[in-house]
Amino acid sequence: MTTPLELQPIFERYITVAFASLTKDNTVITMPLTPYVGTSGTLDVSTGLTYPTKAERARRNPNVALLYFDAKGSGINKPLTVLVQGKAAVRDRDLQANTNRYIHDSLSKVPAALKGMPRFIVKSMGWYFTRIYIETTPAHIYWWEMGKEDAAPNEWHAPADMVYPASDPAPQGSAPGSWKEAPLDWKTGAQAAVARLGLPVLSTSSDSGYPVMMRAKSVRLTDTGFLLDMPKGMIFPQRGAGTVTFSYHPETFTGQLNAAFRGTASGDGTQMSFAIERQLSDWSAGGDNRLAGMFEFVKASLSLRPRLAAESARRGQPVPQINLP
Repeated sequence: MTTPLELQPIFERYITVAFASLTKDNTVITMPLTPYVGTSGTLDVSTGLTYPTKAERARRNPNVALLYFDAKGSGINKPLTVLVQGKAAVRDRDLQANTNRYIHDSLSKVPAALKGMPRFIVKSMGWYFTRIYIETTPAHIYWWEMGKEDAAPNEWHAPADMVYPASDPAPQGSAPGSWKEAPLDWKTGAQAAVARLGLPVLSTSSDSGYPVMMRAKSVRLTDTGFLLDMPKGMIFPQRGAGTVTFSYHPETFTGQLNAAFRGTASGDGTQMSFAIERQLSDWSAGGDNRLAGMFEFVKASLSLRPRLAAESARRGQPVPQINLP
């Protein structure tokens, strides 16, 4: 599979991507993740084995999307906004190989995130480094020169006879569910997100069955949610159940801050209202504050460490070893 060469630096060098998957009731849920490129040209993200919900959504419904919208820290002089719609294949058949790969991937792409952390602590973080990979084979790609999203996009489409890889078999038993309680007061979270985290991404589903996403040009808080000014170049109508997702990371990635809100979008395509149903649980890890990020890791470990053996056993595999270079 060959996608446009001009997009390869975006796929390889952007530090975060908005990844969207679909719930059982066809609601799009979007969270920022770190993107990688697979050896076969797939566009890959990962999630922890101890919090596998994103992967289980993608295994159940492989229609996913990725929005590359933030060039910060990439060093790219001519950044692009790129929307990829594709078919996901979930990989958790070999947890040790996934763990080895993630240690390599993360230390290569965001080395500052763990810089200064004692080696013995890193080796104890199997609950974090043990990964499920989600590999996306693109079906449709749309891209804009960054800052010119009001124009019509460039387009690429996979051949009609493209054969998409299947996911590894689902594990036995029940998934563990959310590990962190969602905030009860969405208004406080929404106020903080608008004030601190920049412009959000609006995600909804389309008639084609794929999620669609675009970053807003402006956002304003209302009594019921958000009022969003959206680019004119989005060729899909954005309406119905979805997510508004905020994210922030510094130029040198040492941590991130996120906030995501589930609700319903309506409007004429450029002026959109988003009625918030609730704020979703998320994992923000410090942003510019490394000490706060390390504290968040410690708190997370208390909830997630006990899940590691159980989730490995559900897949009939031993707990992976942490092999540092």
